[in-house]
Amino acid sequence: MSDWNNFAAPVYLSIQVAVISSIIVFALAVAIAKWMARKRFVGRSVLETLFLLPLVLPPSVVGFILLVWLGRRSIVGRAYEWFVGQPIVFSWIAAVIAAVVVAFPLGYRTIKAGFEEVDEELEDSARALGASEWQVFRYITVPLASRALLAGYILGFARALGEFGATLMIAGNIPHRTQTIPTAIYVAVDGGNLSLAWMWTFAMILLSFLMLFVANRYSK
Repeated sequence: MSDWNNFAAPVYLSIQVAVISSIIVFALAVAIAKWMARKRFVGRSVLETLFLLPLVLPPSVVGFILLVWLGRRSIVGRAYEWFVGQPIVFSWIAAVIAAVVVAFPLGYRTIKAGFEEVDEELEDSARALGASEWQVFRYITVPLASRALLAGYILGFARALGEFGATLMIAGNIPHRTQTIPTAIYVAVDGGNLSLAWMWTFAMILLSFLMLFVANRYSK
């Protein structure tokens, strides 16, 4: 039973972190991408570059920045610890934050591309007929960009599921607490336990395969 628990704990935590972070990424990406796809303003390119920056930065760099911003010596870290009673770093919340930061660029870029492909004349026609912004978004924009929305969510989930470097920096590798599948595989390989590493690897491949299968199945 203990062997099963040791195997299942990282799997469960990885799924938990990926589900929560991908929902956050999806909500943020939809809101920001919708705004960026239709607005033109000074500094737009700089802002978009900042949104995409975690996509090209090494995960260790992203993790270090998060550690500085959210650590126990930072204003945010101190405020969180005072309010909640425990630090952000080396908690599963930290793993979620790391996953959100590194997964957001993929979700944002994919969803924004979908919104940009929606014909603005259709949206303007709906507004001219008296539709509210919410009705335009719900009945015009979302259906036409549905494939991009699904792809954006799937990519965000997959990226969050496989996050390693930033998670290791800010959440650590504490068994049954912050140890996800990627960090568990690293420790298993480092310790020479290749059989356990293979089990987690197959679990990761299976989860990723299922997500991609669903994406391919329902995006056609």
